[in-house]
Amino acid sequence: MNLDIKLHKKDLPDEIKFSDKIAIDCEFTGLNIERDRLCLLQISSGNNDAHIIQLDKDNYNAPNLKAILSDKNINKLFHFARADLLFIKKYLKVNVENINCTKIMSKIARSYSDKHGLKDLIKEFIGVDISKQLQSSDFGGNLSEKQLKYCAQDVVYLHKIYESLRKILEREKRNDIYDRTIKFINTRVELDFASFKEDIWSH
Repeated sequence: MNLDIKLHKKDLPDEIKFSDKIAIDCEFTGLNIERDRLCLLQISSGNNDAHIIQLDKDNYNAPNLKAILSDKNINKLFHFARADLLFIKKYLKVNVENINCTKIMSKIARSYSDKHGLKDLIKEFIGVDISKQLQSSDFGGNLSEKQLKYCAQDVVYLHKIYESLRKILEREKRNDIYDRTIKFINTRVELDFASFKEDIWSH
């Protein structure tokens, strides 16, 4: 697959517009919200493209990006939205609207499997075995071509995965329970932000 990868510094350019459905992923310096920072945010329109925004760690001033994230008319596809939304909330200070998460979709739709990672979904629905070797690399400085390609792979397949999972949810009559579950995602992020990490529903 030939990918159209564009790296943008600090924000998306004014001239870039998206349709009503985009895929989003983020890269951090680690997964501890108290210690680590948001480095990159990737967006794909689903046409083998990836816009990678390298955020300014000193002020995170990205008005074009923030406008897209808060636009209720644009459906945002994530994989493991919970982590991405937590870092977006802290560093970009916006509430993302109109969210779907392929990890949650997979857990509800694919009860025949216990593997719900992005690599597993890409292999099943796209037929591509991607490498996650660079998942733990340093995204806080200058980016290599391999890192850019890795970042792009995390978003370019999400549209097709989303459509495939939707079909399973519809077939198994689980669409409604997924739609009601995903409405809780921003509240789950608020709980994470307030350090309620445990399952609040448990005894």
